[in-house]
Amino acid sequence: MKDDNCLFCRIVSGEIPAAKVFEDGDTLVFLDHRPLFAGHSLVIPKEHFETLSDLPAAGVGKFFTTVQLLARAVEKALGAEGTFVAMNNKISQSVPHLHVHVVPRRKKDGLKGFFWPRTKYKDNELEEVTKLISATIDQMKIEGK
Repeated sequence: MKDDNCLFCRIVSGEIPAAKVFEDGDTLVFLDHRPLFAGHSLVIPKEHFETLSDLPAAGVGKFFTTVQLLARAVEKALGAEGTFVAMNNKISQSVPHLHVHVVPRRKKDGLKGFFWPRTKYKDNELEEVTKLISATIDQMKIEGK
């Protein structure tokens, strides 16, 4: 089901453009437009569910398989030392559509606790990072990872 007032549902429908890095029948992944660090991605179910509690149990495994794929791909594609994976439910949820943040991390990158200093992409950086993560996912699928 789609919510016509939901920003993420409008991205899924193509009404609003986004830097998509992965898509399958159930999920969509795109770069956050105000990233913590370049490569900060959002994983969403294509169907509108406001919170994790609203997602049917049958969809949880598939959804988090995509989150896991993204965590691996972001780390590999960007040479990150790790990832930060986070989700808010209602409180601090900027868009009321289930989404998981996958953020590349490096030691001493400045991210402390839950202070999220947002940045903007530089010229062509958004497109370059989108292509890099997408290509890494494609390669990982070929390799069976």
